Amino acid sequence: MSMRRFDVEKVRADFPALSERVHGKPLVYLDNGATSQRPVQVLKAMEEFYTKFNANVHRGIYQFSEAATTAYESVRSKVAGFLGVQKPHEIIFTRGTTEAINLVAWSWGRKFIKPGDDIILTRMEHHSNFVPWQALARELGANLSIVELDEDYRIDIKSFKNALSGRPKLLAVTQMSNVLGTVNPIHELAVMAKNAGAKVLVDGAQGVVHLPTQIDPNGPIDFYVFSAHKMCGPTGVGVLWGKEEVLNEMPPFQYGGSMILRVGDDCTTWNELPWKFEAGTPNIAGVIGFGAAIDYLQSIGMHSIALYESELTAYALEKISEVQGLKLFGPHDPNHRGAVFSFTLEGVHPHDIATLLDQEGVAVRAGHHCAQPLLAKSGISATTRASLYFYNTRQEIDVLVRSLEKAKRFF
Repeated sequence: MSMRRFDVEKVRADFPALSERVHGKPLVYLDNGATSQRPVQVLKAMEEFYTKFNANVHRGIYQFSEAATTAYESVRSKVAGFLGVQKPHEIIFTRGTTEAINLVAWSWGRKFIKPGDDIILTRMEHHSNFVPWQALARELGANLSIVELDEDYRIDIKSFKNALSGRPKLLAVTQMSNVLGTVNPIHELAVMAKNAGAKVLVDGAQGVVHLPTQIDPNGPIDFYVFSAHKMCGPTGVGVLWGKEEVLNEMPPFQYGGSMILRVGDDCTTWNELPWKFEAGTPNIAGVIGFGAAIDYLQSIGMHSIALYESELTAYALEKISEVQGLKLFGPHDPNHRGAVFSFTLEGVHPHDIATLLDQEGVAVRAGHHCAQPLLAKSGISATTRASLYFYNTRQEIDVLVRSLEKAKRFF
């Protein structure tokens, strides 16, 4: 599908927020790396739950509860299908990517990582895929090994191979950097890590949003995590996919209702997958809304979305690079990156850029983007970040560039 055949205006009509005005100007929403907007289909699905069958799930035998349980559990199958895995019970609902990673760290990590083992991360990891492993390494006496990047902000293979030469127990790696836009060769990295004896966790929070993602249940990846709110779904919902045999070896992450089979005075037995890891009342409306988001994305087609965004990325790279004094962080080849553009502008603080862009109706993010180890290695403390999604347009990129030129003149 070419860019001409992708009906972006039809897509935009599904998102109420995109028709809003900011400071009297049309909203140009370019902070999708932080969270996406929601289409009416998702909003209606959540409203329908609250107005037509609002009840708790799993334990009720009355009609409302059974309807809520059916709607909630059906999303598990939708997520499994979206990822290409065959076992819905391998899908664990969490509050987001952060909780999913912490679940693996606290449950699998505390049981299997030993003193002297190596936990391998990359320089580009989000704090959510860095700090839990850093804390675990300190607690257990394990080694935290950080893989460095090459001059094009891609993983340095020599550094990666060096990290695998010790006692690798886990590789935790992002599918796509939320700062650099770098798309990592996940399968190749996972195969190398697996051959070295390590388990593999992939942070898909940015990748699954933009790229068709199919997980081989018999492949080298053991855990895959992501959030609903970056892919047109509600906040407060995330996913941990794990191989059944690995999840079965892990103790519960939290204790309480739903995750038990039997509680006695002296001992408790745990529920089966996936409920062993879903203690308490879940975010029912959020999960149902997430199911609507998956339906929406699949109605457009992830391959169509990826193709449209690749053309949009190439256009943005060309236009942004024309701004004098702007330094872009991340691969310059659009074949190795997604639609995330972090940059500095000579003589202007990133927060000042974001403030002025807001006056033009352009919403971007400024700061360290939860990636301080990466920015510190680059010798900076903050960047401005514009991140696109499939409802953005070339015209909005033009507005961004004009606003950056205006910021230069102003400062």
